[in-house]
Amino acid sequence: MSGITETSKLRSIWGRASIVALTAILLIGTLFGQAGRRSHPTSEASTMVNVVAVRTEGAPAPITAKDISFFDNGVEQSVRNFAPDLSAAKIVLLVDNSLTIRADVEKLEAAAQEFAYEIFDGDKLLIVGYDSEADIVSDWTDDAKKIEAELKAFHKKGDPRLFDAIMAVVGDALQPLSAQKRAIVVISDGLDRGSKTKFQQALSALQSLDIVVYCVQAQDRTRGAIRRDVPKPRQVIDDLAEGTGGRIFPIDDPREAAKAICDELRKNRYVLSYLPQSVPLTESRRLLVMGDRGIDARAKTMQPVN
Repeated sequence: MSGITETSKLRSIWGRASIVALTAILLIGTLFGQAGRRSHPTSEASTMVNVVAVRTEGAPAPITAKDISFFDNGVEQSVRNFAPDLSAAKIVLLVDNSLTIRADVEKLEAAAQEFAYEIFDGDKLLIVGYDSEADIVSDWTDDAKKIEAELKAFHKKGDPRLFDAIMAVVGDALQPLSAQKRAIVVISDGLDRGSKTKFQQALSALQSLDIVVYCVQAQDRTRGAIRRDVPKPRQVIDDLAEGTGGRIFPIDDPREAAKAICDELRKNRYVLSYLPQSVPLTESRRLLVMGDRGIDARAKTMQPVN
């Protein structure tokens, strides 16, 4: 599919009659997505959740289900399987190139460019710049030289419609890749101005499909000002990362951010499966994963209702 076609698809999000309808479609799509997907290894259906787990103490050793505790709606669950996911990743770099972001075009380019040199064999990048619209800057590729040339298309204009941009890349670029490892790297301060999508709608869509979000954080252009009906930019960044099992990095060290994110996606990702017990499957549920001493474990914090 050509970059022009993909750009047209992304832009079409803004013109849809109802963003709520899109959210409903995404939630239905969860049935076929990687997170919350129903598989049938036996006569009972298991639920799968993506987990990051790293040993922080002691000698390196494989992490197994015995090292992990998992809670669904406050009820500890029996982990049926906990296996490393060494597959390739599809990573969307979602870059705020709106007029007022406190980072020049060169810094935005540098933050995106580092990923082209840190991804592993088989990984692919899609780079999307957003302001009042979301445009593909570089279509799915692992060609660092091609990415470097295409990043010159970055510009600064318009308002940062972050929440609409998230829905666009989720719906058009990532939801169809349900059987693959998927991540979004948001390069922004977290400010949204003018989106039709509410923040909770965007976060729920990400959690429904178990898409992890990493944030490369620019300086807050609002200086902490309170805005009606919209969370502060810093809160947006915190909630995107925490709510999906991701992490936050400063934009001033893009090389370290790119290396840490790419390493984590390839080396520290696991798939946890369990059969939900004593939980209301018709309601949104809080999730919590915990590692034994010396193990840091993270996952999304919520499973929205299917």
